[in-house]
Amino acid sequence: MPLAMAQRTAASMPPPRQPAGTDRATLGRAAGTLGLELSDSQAEALLAYLALLAKWNRVYNLSAVRDPAAMLVQHVVDSLAVVAPLRREIGSRSVRLLDVGSGAGLPGVVLAVAMPELDVTCIDAVGKKAAFVREVAGELGLKNLHAVHGRVEQLQTAAFDIITSRAFASLADFVALTRRLCGAQTLWMAMKGRVPAEELAALPEGIRLFHVELLKVPGLDAERCVVWLQEKQ
Repeated sequence: MPLAMAQRTAASMPPPRQPAGTDRATLGRAAGTLGLELSDSQAEALLAYLALLAKWNRVYNLSAVRDPAAMLVQHVVDSLAVVAPLRREIGSRSVRLLDVGSGAGLPGVVLAVAMPELDVTCIDAVGKKAAFVREVAGELGLKNLHAVHGRVEQLQTAAFDIITSRAFASLADFVALTRRLCGAQTLWMAMKGRVPAEELAALPEGIRLFHVELLKVPGLDAERCVVWLQEKQ
């Protein structure tokens, strides 16, 4: 189905009814476990994003996870798990963040909602995924969220303060593809499953690993970690 036709089809479909396990109380409990306080508007925005993802997923293959309750845990809560570590690293600064291979906007959309001080750009080589993130930004009124359709190695822009990815590529490839978009103080924040020992051993020359942070995602029985990298000074 051509992209434009699929977009019209998705836009015309009624939103799904909110299924069990995707209510504000469930989200609030998970956020509290992570040490986060979501405002009513933030919680509503995240649940609206989840509803849009379930709706568009009927037309596009945006996510292999089909059950909205599972989406809440595996996508939204999983992305919320990096908010506290990210806040610790950036403090009160307003920063530009690039989400590489963002797919359906993970973690970029979630970070844009939970951390309005961020200016988030999501880039993906698949047009329908970038179109979805653009739709989310418009529907939710997220002026700090931007979508780019393209390959990150061809992106022409100023340096970012944080470059993140969620299971996008090996650490070596992630760094190689984005290194030219870094400034002197840029941090890479790679979201991974288990600690990627072999990938860490294959990091390019000049890259400093300064922290591997283990995460516990409420409701998810799987290993998660964040790998923090920086250019050696």
